[in-house]
Amino acid sequence: MLKTGNVLIAEPYLGDDNFERTVIIMCEYGESGALGLVLNRPTIITLNSVLESVNSEELLYIGGPVAQDSLHFIFRNNYNIEGAVQLGENLYWGGNFEQVLELFNNNLANSEDFRFFLGYSGWASGQLEDEFKANSWIVSHVDTKDIFDTDPAHLWREMLRNMGGKYKMLANYPIDPRLN
Repeated sequence: MLKTGNVLIAEPYLGDDNFERTVIIMCEYGESGALGLVLNRPTIITLNSVLESVNSEELLYIGGPVAQDSLHFIFRNNYNIEGAVQLGENLYWGGNFEQVLELFNNNLANSEDFRFFLGYSGWASGQLEDEFKANSWIVSHVDTKDIFDTDPAHLWREMLRNMGGKYKMLANYPIDPRLN
C-alpha cells in the first residue's frame, strides 16, 4: 500500500511535534527505508537568502527533522530537469539543481511551480510500516493541484475533507480535545 508518490497525512492524535498535522509527499520508498518532504511547514526564510546565486524569493519549507542543512525541491510542469523523479501526474522531485538555478536566473521558471525544502523526513527499514500499523498515518494519493494551490495552513484539513467519510470528520478534530 505504501509507495513512492503517496501522501501521508498525520492522524490528528499522532503525538509527535515534528509531524503534528503534517502532510508528507513520499519521494523514496523501499526495503532500505523511506524519505519524504513535509508539504505544510513554510518558513520565513527565502531561497535567495540561503543561496545568493539564485534569483528567487520563494519561501523555504521545513521538509522534516533530518539533515536540515540539505536542500530538496519538488516541482510541477515538466521542465525536463535531468535526474528528476516523477512522483505522480505532473509532479517531480529533485534532479540537476544547476538547471533549476539557470531556469530561475533566466526567468524561465514559474516560481509557483516549485517548492524548496530544508531537510527531510526519513524512516529506517520497517519503521514507517510500524507507524502505519499503529495508525499514525493516513495514506492518500497525490494531487498536484492540492500541493501547490492550497494554502499550507489549510492543507492537512483540506486533504482530509476531500477524502470524505470518516476522514472528513477527522478534519475537524481539535488540536487539544481536552479544551473542548
